[in-house]
Amino acid sequence: MTSAKPMGPIPPEFAGQDVLTIAGRTAGDWASEAGDTPLFVYDFGIVAARIARLRAALPGEVEIHYAIKANPFAPLLEAIAPRVGGLDVASAGELAKALAVKPAAHISFAGPGKRDAELEAALRAGATINLESEGEADRALAIGLRLGIAPRVAVRVNPDFELRGSGMRMGGRASPFGIDSQRVPDLVRRLLAENADWQGFHIFGGSQSLDSAAIVEAQAETVKLAAALAQRVGRVPPLVNLGGGFGIPYFAGDAPVDVEAIGAALGEALASRPPGLDDSRFAIELGRWLVGEAGVYLTRIVDMKESGGETFYVVDGGLHHQLAATGNFGTVVRRNYPVAVAARMQARPAGTISVVGPLCTPLDRLADRAALPEAQVGDLVAVFLAGAYGATASPSAFLGHPPARELLANGRNS
Repeated sequence: MTSAKPMGPIPPEFAGQDVLTIAGRTAGDWASEAGDTPLFVYDFGIVAARIARLRAALPGEVEIHYAIKANPFAPLLEAIAPRVGGLDVASAGELAKALAVKPAAHISFAGPGKRDAELEAALRAGATINLESEGEADRALAIGLRLGIAPRVAVRVNPDFELRGSGMRMGGRASPFGIDSQRVPDLVRRLLAENADWQGFHIFGGSQSLDSAAIVEAQAETVKLAAALAQRVGRVPPLVNLGGGFGIPYFAGDAPVDVEAIGAALGEALASRPPGLDDSRFAIELGRWLVGEAGVYLTRIVDMKESGGETFYVVDGGLHHQLAATGNFGTVVRRNYPVAVAARMQARPAGTISVVGPLCTPLDRLADRAALPEAQVGDLVAVFLAGAYGATASPSAFLGHPPARELLANGRNS
């Protein structure tokens, strides 16, 4: 028998159970309510607790923004919106979803390659456009002039530093994201000269970092950079978006970030900030950390087989719904997310078992030679950490399989 490959830690809200329950109901109950599998279930109680914990940890002048690309499921978004200060979007489609639950003044639109129609939609709505280049600024100003609207804009800064330990690095290098920091003051002065409604800076060094000290360091550097840019511009930025980057523990050996330590350090950095930022507001922009651990992907075993001395549980879900769990979304070396047989969470392992999906590709593997208990056809397999970058970050049209169902626990489904 081959040795088992380690799995990541099951989130504490679900760990230690014999039979998986989500918001007080068994996984089987949720599958019955949905009518079929595969299925995502999101426990909003976990999300609400995350928001409350973060709010308590952060200084009072720091807003919480939700980056809806992490999970734009409409009932979840509707439940989150009144609990956060802002929503961050990255397309006209996300903008429309955000506008349904939040006033435009609390919505920002980031991302390179915004089309003119998207810029116009944001301008007409009154959302803040985070400008990613001088060319995008030219187009936004021209569209605003044509419409007779002063564009509401911020400047996304490509900082000289990166967030150490981040899974996706967005600073400290040539980048499609933002404007190199040395060119930012000239652009802001031009925006002001052309009567744009300048809202401040968006500075994002990276994402998915579990290094609390690195996050503290990046936030302190971000505050310093914003102050230096403000001094060169000669104007106080109304808002400084400090980015996010808080990771969650997907894999064996991962440990959660210490948000209380991060919040305390940020409080110290803001308390000693230069006068150029005295009247600025601040924001932390998070997606994954708020919703990732609240989601469970449920998929049903449809076949079991032996091949070459290995056991396979073949399930009805896979990379077309939960691409990240198969190791095909931003990871270099494939490692196992936490996975369990939902009705036998604490049962002894029956050996090393791979959980594979129905797609005609060897990439469709939700667990690779993991220590799992004996199961039967019809049993549910749970893939944890499915609340972020799941359904909408996966190739749902691949091979024509139907989309996964989605349900919100402790909230209102639409």
